[in-house]
Amino acid sequence: MSSNIRINRICQFCNEEFVAKTTVTKYCGDNCAKKAYKQRIRLKKLEKSDEDTLTKINIPHERLRAKEFLTIADVCLLLSVSRWTVWRKIKEHKIIAKKIGSRVLIRRADLDNYLNEIS
Repeated sequence: MSSNIRINRICQFCNEEFVAKTTVTKYCGDNCAKKAYKQRIRLKKLEKSDEDTLTKINIPHERLRAKEFLTIADVCLLLSVSRWTVWRKIKEHKIIAKKIGSRVLIRRADLDNYLNEIS
């Protein structure tokens, strides 16, 4: 069954005007349809990559929020500051830290108290 309908349309990919034979035609030809498909696939891959990156970034923060005792590196990640800043605050006795062997540990409650004092 053929259609006698002729509709002037604009291609969604190249924005050129063309004559469509059906009411649902979006692209002027096979090449534009293929290029639009590839562009959609590319965008989906980028979105998935962005989501994966965000989840990888957020996982350490969620893990750190659950810990009772934090190391210097953990505090740096949690507060987004350098090691030197954390050490300076420890030496100024603003953050209470305990040394166990060669490790320096900071209680989560002490860090929360410090953050409440400065805000």
